[in-house]
Amino acid sequence: MPILHIDMDDTILHYTAAYEEALERNPNVRYPQSKEGFYRNLKTIPEAIKAVNELEECGYDIYILSCPSPLNPHSYTEKRIWIEEHLGEVYIEKLILTMNKGLVKGDYLVDDWSEGRGQENFEGELIQYGSERFPNWEVIKTYLLFKLTTKLS
Repeated sequence: MPILHIDMDDTILHYTAAYEEALERNPNVRYPQSKEGFYRNLKTIPEAIKAVNELEECGYDIYILSCPSPLNPHSYTEKRIWIEEHLGEVYIEKLILTMNKGLVKGDYLVDDWSEGRGQENFEGELIQYGSERFPNWEVIKTYLLFKLTTKLS
């Protein structure tokens, strides 16, 4: 089974929109993501959850690979809680939190960033969500299903 890692923030959940909204509501809070409840209450990108489920059913071994906010202990716990609430208990053991994604082994990494947290050193193929080549989950899902079928034949 090919290993597929998927980032959380702005890849399967709406981080930036929530961050900007929190800043608008309370401009005196410089780091709204450090407040308790921020990560746990992030909204899902619905197409992402659908794609995760379909790719898993087709044969990918999927892990959630995310960088926690090192100065925010809530982010570690809340990301874990978010995973259970939105992806189910099976993904609790498939959550990897690291500051350097380049240390993690796998075949594919779907991430909205191409560098900065080790993505540039990831040994497999980086699929940049939101890029010109991979603008949305439908394109990513189609690409990964094609890769899977060509590997199997």
